[in-house]
Amino acid sequence: MPERAEIIRIGRHDVKITRPDKALFPKDGITKRELVDYYRQIASRMLPHLRGRPLTLERFPDGVDGMRLIQKSVSAYFPEWIKTVTVKKVGGTVRHVLCEDEATLAYLANQACITPHIWLSRTDALDFPDQMVFDLDPSSEDFGQVKATAQALRKILEQMPLPVYLKTSGSRGLHVVVPLRRDADFDSVRAFARQIAEIAVEEDPKHRTVEVRKNERRGRVYIDTNRNAYAQTVAPAYAVRPRPGATVSIPLDWHELQKNDLRPDGVTIRTVFARLEKTEDPWKYFWRKAVSLKKTHSRLEERYAA
Repeated sequence: MPERAEIIRIGRHDVKITRPDKALFPKDGITKRELVDYYRQIASRMLPHLRGRPLTLERFPDGVDGMRLIQKSVSAYFPEWIKTVTVKKVGGTVRHVLCEDEATLAYLANQACITPHIWLSRTDALDFPDQMVFDLDPSSEDFGQVKATAQALRKILEQMPLPVYLKTSGSRGLHVVVPLRRDADFDSVRAFARQIAEIAVEEDPKHRTVEVRKNERRGRVYIDTNRNAYAQTVAPAYAVRPRPGATVSIPLDWHELQKNDLRPDGVTIRTVFARLEKTEDPWKYFWRKAVSLKKTHSRLEERYAA
């Protein structure tokens, strides 16, 4: 029996959707078609956070209950109209996908790519990130401490002063993000982020840590700054995560941390658009707020020395 497929026209491209009724989230009845439709609907908000960035694809060809594939290199069968970039890495080079338009986003969803993970830099300046990320990873079920850690980072960063943005990871934690002008390389940004994290830990060592080893965290919130390194990735705003319900990494307004019912996995592809209709995008001016990190180094050194 021939495989069922649909052809959809998106812009100038025909995108073939194979087995659209295949359940990618079987327990929730969420199909490949629903994933494709979500990414098409969210494209206008999501693409500014994707364009120009090498992607790592988190794929589940047999659904989220099946095997997980982490794909960095472009497959030979990808259509020629999908843009790519070849980047240098230890041991050679890798040809990554670039997601520049809605058609590519839909094509990747058809490949059962649940989450397209992004680099923190763009192809025209791969060594210079345009954002600094603090990934807050809980070691327990106490999400209150994750929220408190996010607030602490915000206070420290705003004293620099730096613009600070917030989003859920769509999984278990929160991401605190600073938009940057591209005048500092990855090593400088990661060192800066590490110092900020250590200040936050010193303020509350009982509940926060920068300890990489899980068995040494002892229930504390892990402030991960290692994503601020060359070729490391993060789930972008509006990305779907392979969690029950098809959760979404969603931008937050800082006042939302005060809500008792806030959860890092509280928004799904079936609830996100109702939320967006009621709230303005907290990240609407994210890229306009980018700042030079070099200008804040002296202030940080003074704070760190104290």
